[in-house]
Amino acid sequence: MSTKHPIISVTGSSGAGTTTVKSTFDQIFRREGVKAVAIEGDAFHRYNRAEMKDELRKRLEAGDETFSHFSFEANALDELQRVFSDYSKTGTGHTRHYIHDEEEAEKFGTPPGHFTDWEELEPGSDLLFYEGLHGAVVNDEVNLAKLADLKVGVVPVINLEWIQKIHRDKNMRGYSTEAVTDVILRRMHAYVHCICPQFVETDVNFQRVPVVDTSNPFCARWIPTADESLVVIRFKNPRGIDFSYLTSMIQNSWMSRANSIVIPGGKLDLAMQLIFTPMVERLVSDSRRA
Repeated sequence: MSTKHPIISVTGSSGAGTTTVKSTFDQIFRREGVKAVAIEGDAFHRYNRAEMKDELRKRLEAGDETFSHFSFEANALDELQRVFSDYSKTGTGHTRHYIHDEEEAEKFGTPPGHFTDWEELEPGSDLLFYEGLHGAVVNDEVNLAKLADLKVGVVPVINLEWIQKIHRDKNMRGYSTEAVTDVILRRMHAYVHCICPQFVETDVNFQRVPVVDTSNPFCARWIPTADESLVVIRFKNPRGIDFSYLTSMIQNSWMSRANSIVIPGGKLDLAMQLIFTPMVERLVSDSRRA
């Protein structure tokens, strides 16, 4: 953690909805005049697409059916920790982009499935914003959680998470339902051992819960809408959180536990604005004073 160069880390698995949270933070940054530099978790994968396929084949031949992008060893977490550490000390660091599709390829001038070259972060920023799979990892090799000043978990109930992933990968990346299902099954071991433990470290968790039937996520025709959902918001440390204010500002919300509130799904953006705007203001104010 660093008063002078704060870091916000948004963590969630593939299809969880971290991009939506990033959009809300971008709105806050623009409105409050905060200069943020962003890094993507995918930039710290250890392998490009072809190398990952080759590594998967080798692992399968060796009897390992659990290796995936969720796995610690599939990612350069030591490099990510170095970026977090460098930024917290000096406000500098480096990143790159992983190119998923032709649209990104045209934007960055790099073929799909490859990384762009490493480049330095833009100087003079107020904070660093991370969004990805591993922003709060604590294991024998790295401790990213201690370096981030605000850690946010995005954790839909798992059937909803799968529905969101299936629809995204089919509609945006051209995969079949069967191919996405195979990926989900292969990732389950690492989901349990690498992804889930991070949500104990996060300061605020958002869990979307559908109120429609999602019993079979593999044949769902559409993603449950925000109005067909509730969101459980849990605070690791509720001290200083004005729950009375939040429940008065967010219609039809209520406290379910001493550290949690439940809101209608359509009020998620409003809730994040109310919760995170003062947190961002405090981080940036402390940073500028330092």
